[in-house]
Amino acid sequence: MNLFTRIRIKLYRHFKELSWQGLLVFVLAYMLLSWLLLFLAGEQALTGQDFFYWLVVTASTVGYGDLSPATQSGRWLTTLFIIPVGLSLFAITIGRVAAFSAQQWRKGIMGLKQLQLDQHILVIGWDGKRTPQLLKLLLLEAAQHRGRELCLCVSDDMENPMPGEIRFVHTRGYSDDGDMDRACIAKASSIVIDTPQDDQTLTCALYAWKRNPKAQIIAYFRDESIGELLREHCPSIECTPSVSVEMMAKATMDPGSTHLHQQLLNATEGMTQYSVTYPDNQETVAVADLYGPLKAVYQATLLGIQPPGEEKIQLNPGLDSLLEPGSRIFYMAETRIRNLDWSQLRQHNAG
Repeated sequence: MNLFTRIRIKLYRHFKELSWQGLLVFVLAYMLLSWLLLFLAGEQALTGQDFFYWLVVTASTVGYGDLSPATQSGRWLTTLFIIPVGLSLFAITIGRVAAFSAQQWRKGIMGLKQLQLDQHILVIGWDGKRTPQLLKLLLLEAAQHRGRELCLCVSDDMENPMPGEIRFVHTRGYSDDGDMDRACIAKASSIVIDTPQDDQTLTCALYAWKRNPKAQIIAYFRDESIGELLREHCPSIECTPSVSVEMMAKATMDPGSTHLHQQLLNATEGMTQYSVTYPDNQETVAVADLYGPLKAVYQATLLGIQPPGEEKIQLNPGLDSLLEPGSRIFYMAETRIRNLDWSQLRQHNAG
């Protein structure tokens, strides 16, 4: 092994152990020393405004040839110092940048990065059959309404199932403050909880309500009694039970009910159920004043209303029922109505 190779190996091993700060100091020192030695060698063309360009292409052994040392001492300096030292620094710097980028990408895939999210939808828990479909529907709904980002938080040993489409966080436990902070649970606008076990869902729902009581929290329970217990302590949490038994009974008595409910819940095509809040700056009106214009202007059918502060929804309300400001209106339409023009509805009703 010749002297030149030994020097390169020693330099590489030494630089490899340097911190980012130490590597930066070495790069700056290398540039300063190279300029100074070239200046002392009388290389005026290389120490001018093209110095940085020439140093990079020379140290990386690209060597375009448009600039080169004009003196014998400059050539020796380039051969013995600028190229070997610069090549080692160049290789280590590029390697570290590539390794750092790969590490950050890997951390994102494994759910180990600290995320910067606000007013996002946080899905907690993983079920191999339900969760993928849930994520796809939420992505579609989010794209049509408010454009919120979607984050999946799991304790399972897995990677991001939809890289590039959703954000991903791996946690040691759904009540671990550090891990849940990485998912920005305190800033989420909606939190959907669906874990493999009801007791785990209950614990997670209580934790989420404590960390972010203003968020819309939806929890899925297989046992409805646990959901009822949770509502007694946290009435703002919306508990979603399994309705498979009810669906089968309804389909038995009324054939086609299964397809009807699937259509109402399908966000990809056909008529679907949506909701909108009746603005606080509007006056109280009768359902009759809204039902007809809503159908005529937007081809939407009013399904029910939820008065402000109440949990129960009035399905198929009477035409004389009053709609108060702040009420939630549930309707069926082909697409979500964006920027609903209430004044247009009143004008149509008056006409």
